[in-house]
Amino acid sequence: MKQAMHLLEIAAKHRGLHDFTTDVRAWLGKQDIANGMLTLFCRHTSASLLIQENAASAVRRDLEKYFDELAPEGTGLYEHDDEGPDDMPAHLKTALTQVQLSVPVMQGKLMLGTWQGIYLFEHRDAAPAREIVLHLSGE
Repeated sequence: MKQAMHLLEIAAKHRGLHDFTTDVRAWLGKQDIANGMLTLFCRHTSASLLIQENAASAVRRDLEKYFDELAPEGTGLYEHDDEGPDDMPAHLKTALTQVQLSVPVMQGKLMLGTWQGIYLFEHRDAAPAREIVLHLSGE
């Protein structure tokens, strides 16, 4: 079995869902592994990863709105607010989503569905660049 790893940096300019499928496909195309499993891991506690609809932008807006309502911002709502009013809501959103994804790879291609994309779900307004670890294993 072969393995390949890469650290992908994503500089999200604003809160919300940011499609980085193209970046993952570009890296995957340079690997000498045709069939296997790609694991993606977000190295942060206030951003997460999703596989989601990549055609209708209304889906992304509705998801963002839903999570903002589920974990609202506001003075006095949370004990933890070290980095501002979006700090604890960002941690809650990450806890409700995921920081790791697995995507099968067949014949050198991600086996995503027709309308699926890989997204960084940025939960902060002024976030630093995010690091996503890509780990591909297979033959």
